[in-house]
Amino acid sequence: MKKAVFAISFLMMAISAIAGGNRAESIVKEIHDPSSKTVLVACHRGDWRNYPENSLAAIESVIKMGADIVEIDLALTKDSVLVVCHDRTIDRTTTGKGLIADITYDSITHVNLKSGHGVGTRHKMPTLREALQLCKDRIVINIDKGYDYYDLILPISDSLGMTEQLLIKGKKPVKAVAKKMASHKHNMMYMPIIDILKPKGEKLFKEYMTTNTVPLAYEVCWDKMTPAVTECMAAIVAQPSKLWVNSLWSSLCGGLEDDAAFDGNPAEIYGQLVDMGATIIQTDRPELLLGYLRSRNLHK
Repeated sequence: MKKAVFAISFLMMAISAIAGGNRAESIVKEIHDPSSKTVLVACHRGDWRNYPENSLAAIESVIKMGADIVEIDLALTKDSVLVVCHDRTIDRTTTGKGLIADITYDSITHVNLKSGHGVGTRHKMPTLREALQLCKDRIVINIDKGYDYYDLILPISDSLGMTEQLLIKGKKPVKAVAKKMASHKHNMMYMPIIDILKPKGEKLFKEYMTTNTVPLAYEVCWDKMTPAVTECMAAIVAQPSKLWVNSLWSSLCGGLEDDAAFDGNPAEIYGQLVDMGATIIQTDRPELLLGYLRSRNLHK
């Protein structure tokens, strides 16, 4: 299965090269353009409803859907190999057991990924390098926990010539992020996470505003709609920066979540996010969101 996924990947890259196109480059340009009305779609752990989460097949699936960003998670093995996995252990997502930090990469190759229903599959846990090779020139990669592994990721992404195709997020102070970026020749895209209804989030947002620091985008999280939320979003759009929101579950978006869109009217749920100024939406239902956005000519 892995060989088939890579074969498809190389075929798609060859077609792209013949056509003179680089889709990832065009997505990066969109991220850098706060005036664009196109709404970018970020897929949480790939297409995990149809394939094991964070698997190469799950990533390939959302690329084929036409998604713009795929979110993946990282963990570090005992022998310092970065693998794509959300949990600290392999218990939930694979047929094996154990703490990733205590397991060698060779041992991980001997277990298989589980489906969303907990059933073993033929899919294997990919390394970061394998995931990046699959995504090169095709989609932007949002690496969760990317800031924690920054110095380990860069040698891999630089060797593949795709550091600018990577995106990370964090809650670090403005000066700390600037110092980190200044220590490297090439850097990933970075955006702050703002939990606007929490004291630390409010403080961080104020820091960005008062220092006139304008990031590419902000991720804003809120569990209920208040004036503070609307004021924050309005300030972001006016700055201007892109606005990233998560429709994954209620506590991140004040109830404007994917399952509500799936069970009811997608236009009612996703429409509110767009009307708030969201130009990047992370979703667990990419096909549903893409369909809605395309119906409004907000996505190609």
